[in-house]
Amino acid sequence: MVTFPSSLLRALALIACGTVLAITPAATQDRPAADPARMDALISGMFQRVSPEWRARAELDPTQRTCTDRRNHVSGAEADAIQARERASVVLPPDGNFLGDWRKGFQVANNGRGFQFSDPAGTVAGGNCYACHQMDPKEVSYGTLGPSLAGYGRERNYDPEMIRDAYIKIFNAQAVVACSNMPRFGSSKVLTIDQIKDVLAYLFDRQSPVNQP
Repeated sequence: MVTFPSSLLRALALIACGTVLAITPAATQDRPAADPARMDALISGMFQRVSPEWRARAELDPTQRTCTDRRNHVSGAEADAIQARERASVVLPPDGNFLGDWRKGFQVANNGRGFQFSDPAGTVAGGNCYACHQMDPKEVSYGTLGPSLAGYGRERNYDPEMIRDAYIKIFNAQAVVACSNMPRFGSSKVLTIDQIKDVLAYLFDRQSPVNQP
């Protein structure tokens, strides 16, 4: 996505340490667990010459630490704790309106810029939603890491409760599914509340191409 998740940083660090030897079931099964302290030290060393903001982005928060240490296989109690903690970070739209402009939402969904070293000052970040999801059923280029969202609003009968739930999921996916692969767009301040509302309109507006047959 538009940011470098800590899980990706650690995967790269594992390769740098030489602990990933082969991508085979046997190698994965026999590979010893990485030393967390060594990993933290390596990643910290990689970010010594960057701004404090970038160094902070390499630090694991409690949710990331738990998911990383458990390799995303958390217990029920840990999952409940993660979801409760992350739910507290969700900020709902002050005006109570969850839908913005679907045309702007299309732009957010297709924008993969933001939070990169090469971005000029003032670059507006996007959600890069098509990197993981199908949305407009007529779109031919999209990722498959996440489920298809084609017909999303239509299939949910444009239910207001479903719209609210989708807002929370986009704002902070960890509030809904512990150790989700989806970025915490709102909590991480990648997207603004208005941008999230625009993406929701892209998913739920009856006129959006997402909901056309």
